[in-house]
Amino acid sequence: MIDEVLKVFKKIDAKDFRILTGIETGMKHFEWVPIEELNKYTKMPLDKLEYRLRKLVRDKLVVRTTQPYEGYQIYFEGYDALALNSFVKRRSISAIGDEVGVGKESVILEAIRQPELAIGKPSPVIIKFHREGRTSFKQIKRVRDHIGEREHFSWIYAARLAAQREYEIMTKVYPQVSIPKPLDQNRHAIVMEIAKGSLLSKTKLLNAEWYLDEILRQVKITYSLGIIHADLSEYNIFVSEDGVQLIDWPQYITPAHPHADEILERDVSNVLVHFNRKYGIKRELEEVIREIKSGASLIGATEEEPSRDEASRDEASRDEASRDEAIIEGTGKRGEGLNERISEENKDKENDNKEEAFGEERN
Repeated sequence: MIDEVLKVFKKIDAKDFRILTGIETGMKHFEWVPIEELNKYTKMPLDKLEYRLRKLVRDKLVVRTTQPYEGYQIYFEGYDALALNSFVKRRSISAIGDEVGVGKESVILEAIRQPELAIGKPSPVIIKFHREGRTSFKQIKRVRDHIGEREHFSWIYAARLAAQREYEIMTKVYPQVSIPKPLDQNRHAIVMEIAKGSLLSKTKLLNAEWYLDEILRQVKITYSLGIIHADLSEYNIFVSEDGVQLIDWPQYITPAHPHADEILERDVSNVLVHFNRKYGIKRELEEVIREIKSGASLIGATEEEPSRDEASRDEASRDEASRDEAIIEGTGKRGEGLNERISEENKDKENDNKEEAFGEERN
């Protein structure tokens, strides 16, 4: 757990970080990094290396095996420590706070960032640690285009690549699209501004129609930039008095993806179902999709051609029928199943008393 990392972080010195980096580097080539390789990498006397490795094992930053040889792997906690150390050195953060969120594929930590040139006050930020691959490497490879086919695959590769991918797309769409400002990325972690407000799923809106229009406007701007979120729902949209912010971008695709239309429809359908179920607002899916696509090149920027890497991923995805079926399962033809989903979800009434109200009446 991340809190265990924070307990030992101050005790880790430069030589410990050298060992952790050696294991990280070695895992590109070995499932278990041999101690002989670590000895070569760190250039430490073997007895001192073994002593420090025992300490890192005890602190649950690395794990040791003796079969078929003595070797080591880095835990997520050890990888967290490496990323935190880099952020501190680069002054992306100056203090580390508490864990504020845990998801299926990420852990969120509070932090403080000093102002540039020491002008102004320190600002609160968050660090998002990607956790792709922690439970099942095979499942992550099946559902994520950007993993590709790798002879040697590890959770380090999955988590690091997901963070790189998310940070790159955030820097591309910010500030045209309303998202938390991305600040830095290292390994499997991203430093970004704190999202404003609260999750749409946990909020009771006083002017729901306005917020729905604003969410759809952000989807249209995103599409005009040649991007589809690909995982949009009430669980990754923040709402506040200022408007909305979209979060969680590692699964994004481009309109060149062979199933782009279905995935865009799924994103929009998730939003429409939520507002219909909770506020009784009805919109026709076909009309909304038509509006998102119409004149998209007039907003912010024209749609870009996919890069060579993106084109390769899209080509490879055509052969991954099972993955695509998992992504668009239940979508069917445009709009098909929307009414059934609304009817089914109406059975589950939400407890509005636990929700925070946002949004003044707008003209």
